[in-house]
Amino acid sequence: MAKTHEILAQSRKDEGKGASRRLRHAAVVPAVVYGAGQPPQSIQIAHNTILLAAKHEWFFSSVLDLNIDGKVQKVLVRDWQKHPYKLQMLHMDFLRINENEAVRINVPVHFLNQEVSQAAKTAGVVISHNLTEVEVSCLPKYLPEFLELDLADLKDGDIIHLSQLKLPAHVEIPALALGADHDIAVVTAYSVKEEVEAAPADAAVAAPAAPAAKPAAKDSKK
Repeated sequence: MAKTHEILAQSRKDEGKGASRRLRHAAVVPAVVYGAGQPPQSIQIAHNTILLAAKHEWFFSSVLDLNIDGKVQKVLVRDWQKHPYKLQMLHMDFLRINENEAVRINVPVHFLNQEVSQAAKTAGVVISHNLTEVEVSCLPKYLPEFLELDLADLKDGDIIHLSQLKLPAHVEIPALALGADHDIAVVTAYSVKEEVEAAPADAAVAAPAAPAAKPAAKDSKK
């Protein structure tokens, strides 16, 4: 079961681009929380709170306790806007959840023991992580912060599919219900063979030299 992560926020009444701009200048992130049959609510969060939380993958893949003016709501991060080049979060969207209804969210995959696997120790073998996160479905209380995939036994030629991931109890991967075509590869290990150009034959015959030009005949004087 995932840990509890609380984010402190305050309600706000000022809306619009001007109000949001003023908040950003004051090191505050404007945000909105919506869903669960309730009207949207405008809130604000200290930028440092968001900046520190965003350094952790759980911030984007876990159920959060959003504490607004002392009142806690269970939410998921649904959208965010970053400054194109500054280390600054410009806006956040949070989705309220119903604890009795399943949620669908992408969670990261942690790859374990790859460095000790036979594939990693074999020259010319490339290990590809085709997926680094997977969409899961479950009740909020069962939502994992991440999935683990042990690669200790990975060998050249191995392919690990979605259906081979070990899931916590009560957690499903919705894509697998859509058929075998959706059981895509998470990790592949394959050999890369170098192509060596054939060296020119030692006994190559040189092209015959062009015949020397004959000297022009001299005119004889009578």
